[in-house]
Amino acid sequence: MNWDQIEGKWEQVKGSAREQWGKLTDDELQQAKGNREQLVGLVQERYGKARDVAEKEVAEWEHRL
Repeated sequence: MNWDQIEGKWEQVKGSAREQWGKLTDDELQQAKGNREQLVGLVQERYGKARDVAEKEVAEWEHRL
């Protein structure tokens, strides 16, 4: 699934994101609204990861969808 599809189906896939990153709140995921950069930033901030590590995690999650 490419990122345009994820954005369009955010309501359906945000549950998967919640499973992947349990520390993210429903409000944070709703705020991201499928925006890749916001999701990477949230993962980076909430988990204290480097930007490149967060980018890699989001990319891996994207490919599993």
